[in-house]
Amino acid sequence: MEKKSIDAATIEMLEQAQADGISTVFDRAEATKPCPIGHEGNCCKLCFMGPCRLVGKTTVGFCGATMETVQARNLARAIAAGAAAHSDHGRDMALTLLAAATGQAPDYQIKDERKLRAVAAHLGVETGERPKEEIAADVARAALAEFGRQEGELLFVRRAPPKRQELWRRLGIAPRGIDREIVETLHRTHMGTDQDAEHILTHALRTALGDGFGGSMISTDISDILFGTPTPVAARSNFGVLEEDEVNIVVHGHEPTLSDMIVVAASDPELIEYAKSKGAKGINLTGICCTANEVLVRHGVPLLGNYLQQELAIVTGAIDAMVVDIQCVMQGLASVAEHYHTKIITTSPKAKMSGAIHIEFDEHRALDIAKLIVRTAVDNFPNRKQTHIPDVVDRLVAGFSHEYIAYMQGGVYRESFRPLNDNIMNGRIRGAAGVVGCCNVHTCHDESHINIVQGLIANDVLVVTTGCNAIACAKYGLLTPEVMERAGPGLREVCQAIGIPPVLHMGSCVDNTRILTVLTQMATEGGLGEDISDLPAVGICPEWMSEKALSIGTYCVASGIYTIFGGASPVAGSPEVTKIISAGWEEKVGGKLEFEPDWRKILEKSLAHIDAKRKALKLEEYNPTRYAASAAYLPGDSLPSDEYRQGKYSASKVAK
Repeated sequence: MEKKSIDAATIEMLEQAQADGISTVFDRAEATKPCPIGHEGNCCKLCFMGPCRLVGKTTVGFCGATMETVQARNLARAIAAGAAAHSDHGRDMALTLLAAATGQAPDYQIKDERKLRAVAAHLGVETGERPKEEIAADVARAALAEFGRQEGELLFVRRAPPKRQELWRRLGIAPRGIDREIVETLHRTHMGTDQDAEHILTHALRTALGDGFGGSMISTDISDILFGTPTPVAARSNFGVLEEDEVNIVVHGHEPTLSDMIVVAASDPELIEYAKSKGAKGINLTGICCTANEVLVRHGVPLLGNYLQQELAIVTGAIDAMVVDIQCVMQGLASVAEHYHTKIITTSPKAKMSGAIHIEFDEHRALDIAKLIVRTAVDNFPNRKQTHIPDVVDRLVAGFSHEYIAYMQGGVYRESFRPLNDNIMNGRIRGAAGVVGCCNVHTCHDESHINIVQGLIANDVLVVTTGCNAIACAKYGLLTPEVMERAGPGLREVCQAIGIPPVLHMGSCVDNTRILTVLTQMATEGGLGEDISDLPAVGICPEWMSEKALSIGTYCVASGIYTIFGGASPVAGSPEVTKIISAGWEEKVGGKLEFEPDWRKILEKSLAHIDAKRKALKLEEYNPTRYAASAAYLPGDSLPSDEYRQGKYSASKVAK
């Protein structure tokens, strides 16, 4: 079991699942290995003459498509699918804002007028003395127009550093319209269309930028307008947040329109009394994946777990309803739930699941539907049988939006990124890293996430995190000020002075655009170059598995960030395509995409890159002993994951 995860609660529940005879994603990964041909991108299935397997002596498909063309098409299509998923999320947020502003969704309100006015300025919407509802309606319409834009470029492109904007325009990759770039990718990669690998992948950069500086950025901005821009909030994490004597509801997926309203419904005094009438002491709300991050950063709702823990959560027998919407929801949930009392409730018109209850969510009747979902969970509470809740829980602090990071460095009237830049320049902080992304069952669950983050902060690298990496960090106490003893001396000094952890939780996967904004503000602040590509910074996705991750990684590369994915490469079968997305993209846009299965090498490469950027900026060479005794951690030292297994840093059992 310890080869499957370093998380104590996960190991405990894997043993329980085995005892109950329940098959989970971990079992399926052992029983069914990935197709070795498709795993390396050597399969083309774009027409029905195939699929063509380009292995052995077969070097081209039936149509004559080369390995490089096939690999480039496959990667570009995956990037487009990831961009479509996140951008469609942004479209729904814009539609919800429009409905709220025009009175058609009365349960939603504009909670951050300051953010509304800032976004209006980016979209060219007049503000003045106009009522916030009028501004919001125009912001929503302007945002929706970005999806169908046919000419010019996305308005949010202007939020990138000027030098970066000029580069995109010169290369012809400034995105024109969010949907247009996705559709063009599908057209270009249709059988018999674009047949030059570099040409295909250059457009993939444009498509991904339509996500990063389009759909995802719109989603984050509008979520803040409707639900509030996150500020630091304390909470708890891991399976110990479940309550034996309360109705346990888990929200899972990605859309805050649903989960935010369930927070309201679960707090309704009438429904709490209804729960008591069924024998429960109350209603306990928790979350999995990015929905968890959304309700965490705005309401302090505890984190239950990340992607690979979703089936195991049901094995506790304590979950009365798991409410899901879109993305990263395993179909295996329904099969596991058959053995327990848990009801799986699907809610999105875009996603149904055989074996689940479907209660379709409608923003126009949001609270009524949320109450129906909560009532359904309460009604299921009396059906609960034997439970097994691991006594594993840890504390965390989350909610560091880019606005709050600027505020904490200078206050209301002097917010800036000057202190951060200065401390990178003087060497207290070596550099910065965005560590984000998925969980992948073909690695030891959480091990790469934790070892990489631990190694970075020990070497004075400030870490910002989102998604499933953020949840992993929460479960091992890395999101609290108490983790300072594991941070390098310079980073520790800065974090203690400001009053922040060395690992900053910035939100869900779509909130990676907050990281883009932070990097842009650092670049424009001065002292660290003129562009994102000049910064001593790196992007890491330790356990990638989804198409969304490929889109995120690609828009980071297009923004000038060296980006490393942990695990196997989807283009491993083509040395030429591998070269295009690494050395080729680095020459073109200043960032490159690499795949590295060994987390130790990821850490080594990240630190080497940060040091190389420091040298290029003519900054003083990083010295870990300059400010205090070094806490530097390098591959080969005692592994953090070993220490977690031994209990040295295992999740603390704190009072609920």
